[in-house]
Amino acid sequence: MIGTIIAWIIIGLVAGALAKLIMPGDDPGGIIVTILIGIAGSFVGGFLASLIGLGGGGWIWTIIVATIGAIILLLIYRMLVGRRTA
Repeated sequence: MIGTIIAWIIIGLVAGALAKLIMPGDDPGGIIVTILIGIAGSFVGGFLASLIGLGGGGWIWTIIVATIGAIILLLIYRMLVGRRTA
């Protein structure tokens, strides 16, 4: 159980970093928010992939799905925070 949680956190860190590389920009909150978005994105991506029947596939697939989830959350985060500060 603890090992699984640690694995999801590590995958989330990688996904957050990849999402930031794919979508560069100045995000409020800095690296901590990006890491948290990556971790949450790994859960969102995994959930969405299981909904459409794309579960499984190994580490690379998991990182890809988590990165897609992190990108989606980063877009939502930028829209919400951008609207609030504008």
